[in-house]
Amino acid sequence: MVEIKVFGQTYTVKTDAEENYIQDVAKYVNEKMEEVLKKTKSVSTLNVAILTALNIADDLLKEKEKRISLLREVEAKSKDLVEKIEIKMGGMELEKNLITG
Repeated sequence: MVEIKVFGQTYTVKTDAEENYIQDVAKYVNEKMEEVLKKTKSVSTLNVAILTALNIADDLLKEKEKRISLLREVEAKSKDLVEKIEIKMGGMELEKNLITG
């Protein structure tokens, strides 16, 4: 059980994660909520929370897209390298057969 404070409210969180990690999560949420509050000037805690959730979800989805793009790039480069190695190895086999043949 970890006690955190988010936007002035205290919450007790049941978790298997380390306390420092949960405190960092709460700090991140607080920072995001403060950003939203400054931009919107909304006095409704619910509105700030919803807009913050949308912003965090947007950040998450953008990061997922970046990750997918990087994985595709790594996969393409890996395939290219494998093809080059196979071509080189095939050439070496041909040379070996010509020499021993």
